Amino acid sequence: MDTNGVHTIERQSLRTRLLTANTFWIGLVLLGLVIVFSVLAPDAFPTVFTAQTLLIETAVLLVLAVGMTFVIITGGIDLSVGSVLIFAGMVSAKTMEAMSPNGNALNAGWDVILVGLVVAIAGGTAWGFLNGFLIAVAKIPPLIVTLGTLGAALGAASLINNGSDIRTVPTELRNTLGYGTSFGGIPNLVLVAVVITAVAAWLLHTTRFGRHTYAVGSNAEAARRSGIGVTRHLTLVYLLTGLLAGVAGFMSLAYYGSTTISAHATDNLNAIAAVVMGGTSLFGGIGSVLGTVIGVFIPAVLKKGFNIVGVQDFWQMIAVGAVLIAAVWFDQQRRRARNRL
Repeated sequence: MDTNGVHTIERQSLRTRLLTANTFWIGLVLLGLVIVFSVLAPDAFPTVFTAQTLLIETAVLLVLAVGMTFVIITGGIDLSVGSVLIFAGMVSAKTMEAMSPNGNALNAGWDVILVGLVVAIAGGTAWGFLNGFLIAVAKIPPLIVTLGTLGAALGAASLINNGSDIRTVPTELRNTLGYGTSFGGIPNLVLVAVVITAVAAWLLHTTRFGRHTYAVGSNAEAARRSGIGVTRHLTLVYLLTGLLAGVAGFMSLAYYGSTTISAHATDNLNAIAAVVMGGTSLFGGIGSVLGTVIGVFIPAVLKKGFNIVGVQDFWQMIAVGAVLIAAVWFDQQRRRARNRL
């Protein structure tokens, strides 16, 4: 075969992979939504302010969804991330209060803030390790384990401060991470989310850890027979998800200036929906961080666009539900086509 024929086949193969990829189609959906709302509200939607608010509002959820991507690729699920986020924020805020004079952390400096960050990450990681141990070692189904830790983490967070929110968050933390900007106006909260997402994409798509994640999700028994420590790897995946939930809890604390116990009730479902809408298969073995980024922005764009054009929020829920069902249907069709080969 001549060189031109080889190049033609390569181009056709690339085109075929592109057109059959969930990420490609869901990316077109996001682009279409942006175009539609830009046409409907040309003076309000395609603005720098709208872009900034969209990025800020999705930053915390993106960090949660990135961790969820690893879990779902392994064929698992984690319903506890929203509660772990709340727990991490609570123990962080309580620690900063305890280290401050008269229990008021408003004027705390960076020494106290950094300890609060470490405690938030440690709190999230501990729940992630517990999930991983019970799922990978004790062999309890992920749905049951994380449903249990969802309630346990939320209950523990409520017990720490008798069910009340902590609002004495350091002003310095709010002014820098919560509302601060860098590089000509990019919110610092968004920069943190971007860095975490980039590192996660590198980890998933270029390292042995990422390859093992796909292998475990595709066929855990085959992965075990090929020498992959499936038990250890699953534990690490859930630990990583808990760690990122801890980081998200600290980010939420910085943005809201409060532990906001009641504000994250559906974060777990939103993270799962974003990952699935982004093309990650609920059956495991398929997914990407880029797809998750797109999946996070679809409901955010719908909500922002509907608010700007004056459409009721209820339609946003219907639209997100329709996109989610379509994404799962597309994944099932792809699996059936692959199984027929």
